[in-house]
Amino acid sequence: MEKRKLAIGHLYPDLLNLYGDRGNIQCFRKRLEWRGMDSEVISVLSGEQADFSKLDIVLLGGGSDREQRLVCEYLLKIKDEFKAYVEDGGVVLAVCGGYQLLGRSYKTNDEVIEGLGILDLETQWQAERLVENIVLKSDLFSMPVVGFENHGGRTYIGEHTPLGKVLFGNGNAEGAGYEGVVYKNVIASYLHGPLLPKNPQVCDYLLSKALKRKYGEEIALEPLDDSLEKAANEELYKRFVG
Repeated sequence: MEKRKLAIGHLYPDLLNLYGDRGNIQCFRKRLEWRGMDSEVISVLSGEQADFSKLDIVLLGGGSDREQRLVCEYLLKIKDEFKAYVEDGGVVLAVCGGYQLLGRSYKTNDEVIEGLGILDLETQWQAERLVENIVLKSDLFSMPVVGFENHGGRTYIGEHTPLGKVLFGNGNAEGAGYEGVVYKNVIASYLHGPLLPKNPQVCDYLLSKALKRKYGEEIALEPLDDSLEKAANEELYKRFVG
């Protein structure tokens, strides 16, 4: 039987790789490898265009306002293709700046950066950054989602479904009570750390969605020994939530 394989697209890693976002790629690859499956990473660098027909998972990481402005120029050229990929069930993990770019706009103190409009949300910059460990309760997972947030943007998600309820930290904005967005097979979030090594349940959720889309059937993922990850998750939950 041919080994199952996923193609992972890393969009503009030369510009969007704050706080170890590249570690999410490694987590995808290792959790596939440990299950006897293969992966290929396709990096799309500045000025290059992504071919979404060849991608099973897309990572859009975080960057500064300057880097986001540059990346948005590239993304707007493939806006229709990216949106079609999402609407067709393409799997996307968008972190921080990547999360903001999926929305309609990002308003800084002196300009409005046009977003892709894939998600019906907008972000407004404020001088005071939200910097904190964060713990979420998500309806998608039995285990809490943990991470670290560091963002000046406040994101307003309208009618979208949030990734989770904030148990500790800030989330999309002060007092919002929720963090991130889940839309089709997209997870968009402010959680760095990187997100996936701290939360194997989120990684496996995205891998399952990608495998089903590619192979046309539910593929049960063999359980892995996540005892260390679960112990760390529990410790963080106890420390910050009680």
